[in-house]
Amino acid sequence: MVNKDFFAALDDLEREKKINKEFFIEALEAALTSAYKKNFGEAKSAAVKLNPEKNTIKVYSYKTIVEEVEDPDKQISLQEAQKIKKSYAVGDIISEEVTPKDFGRISAQIAKQVVLQKLREAERQIAMGELSEKQNELISCIVRRVDDGIVYVEIPGTQSEGILQQNDQIPGEKYSIGDRIKVFVKTIKEGANGAFVQVSRSNPGFVKRLFELEVPEIERGEVEIKNIVREPGYRTKMSVYSSNKNLDPVGACVGNKGMRVNAIVNELAGEKIDIIEWSENPLEYIARALSPATVNTVYILDDKSARAVVSDDKLSLAIGKNGLNVRLAVKLTGWKIDVKSESAIKAIKPELAQENQTYDIGEEDIFDDLDDLED
Repeated sequence: MVNKDFFAALDDLEREKKINKEFFIEALEAALTSAYKKNFGEAKSAAVKLNPEKNTIKVYSYKTIVEEVEDPDKQISLQEAQKIKKSYAVGDIISEEVTPKDFGRISAQIAKQVVLQKLREAERQIAMGELSEKQNELISCIVRRVDDGIVYVEIPGTQSEGILQQNDQIPGEKYSIGDRIKVFVKTIKEGANGAFVQVSRSNPGFVKRLFELEVPEIERGEVEIKNIVREPGYRTKMSVYSSNKNLDPVGACVGNKGMRVNAIVNELAGEKIDIIEWSENPLEYIARALSPATVNTVYILDDKSARAVVSDDKLSLAIGKNGLNVRLAVKLTGWKIDVKSESAIKAIKPELAQENQTYDIGEEDIFDDLDDLED
């Protein structure tokens, strides 16, 4: 059977959709073989072969050579086989073309169904491949619709839509159709109707990617973001580190006159950002994590639990509104932190503070770089 138009159509699909025609041919052979058996005998050992070079679609039956035939549909005697070719022996397999005259009509119907099915499958795979590269990345999108507080955005370079759920939005932000917004690609899943893409502006990864874009030292690997925690719309705490002793990692993130961090604060609709230098000394790290409050002393109470002492006038700043500041410090450091004022500490037995586990800040203010960020 010659069908130049059919194979030409496969060539067009390969050029236009960038899908190898072998992807279709394999599926077509399986589907046409099944159709042949359904119409001409399920018991037969048969296979459909497509030959793009010769533009042919042919059906072949296969029989195994045996001494005594038990299944005529699948076996042939040695005597009958040697009438075809004298060199045949028991165990050999003979193939014979058995393409029916009206098989073209059947194959055309099946081919259309298979090609459309495989085309949708291939397009889904391509879309998922393109989207998977955007996982955990920051992208700029256009708001296409807003429905019951859920924002739907167009993913650039794809035919997929991103979903910005309410819990992934920054509290207080309003979105309108046509707005261009930056989002963090949180999760990508393959669903029945295509890719399901969840994007976020509240995820800590969103702020991390913003800093990677804004601070060249982070992109180059000279400054490392050790950890980042958020209460979206209110406060972010981020710890940074540099192995280069001549590079101030906090200053690099803040920028000249706060330009770098202010650009990110503007993107976050005014959300406060505390940037602190990471320390391998957990007590020093805890003291810095309570920024913007100045901590006088930190000491260990027990495993992963510490007490931070601040002056009376810094207590509310250290704890934060509704405990926000200390709560974020706990998340940032991984330590349980009990904050006490100097006057309150006098009521605590002195033996709770072990001298070899105490970190004293002294008079030096370790938050000089963050003056502009204090409440």
